[in-house]
Amino acid sequence: MLSIRRAEERDTEGVLRLLSQVLEVHAEIRPDLFVSGTRKYTKEEVQQIFRDENRPVFVAVDEEDQVVAYCFCILQQTEHANNLRDSKSLYIDDFCVDERCRGQHVGRLLNGYVVSYAKKIGCYDITLNVWEGNDRAMGFYRQMGYTPRKTVMEKLL
Repeated sequence: MLSIRRAEERDTEGVLRLLSQVLEVHAEIRPDLFVSGTRKYTKEEVQQIFRDENRPVFVAVDEEDQVVAYCFCILQQTEHANNLRDSKSLYIDDFCVDERCRGQHVGRLLNGYVVSYAKKIGCYDITLNVWEGNDRAMGFYRQMGYTPRKTVMEKLL
């Protein structure tokens, strides 16, 4: 039985383990950008993010309270811009389901929780980025109802 809740300091090691899994996926896709064996955040940065009200992190935990998935979020607000309507958005900064739990609908449950949270706090939308080549993630997000908003392009020199 899974439960989903806001991340706490006791979840640090589990989240770090999953951050390593995500990094390896990215390093395989783009070894020119990502360094294998590293992580996006340090232990101290993760704990600081856990305390930041504008950067909620949600975890799915198993019956032994072990982290099996996480979703790092950032609240973004647009106000008084010349060309944009005022809006509140939830940006998914990082999302991971433990490789041992993939295909068991853990991601679907965590995404549903995040969508409910975003609605509850009055967000207009949820945004995220997916690296080209991460077909599994792209398929998952499409199944969850996400559609492309814009495309970032590059030319390697």
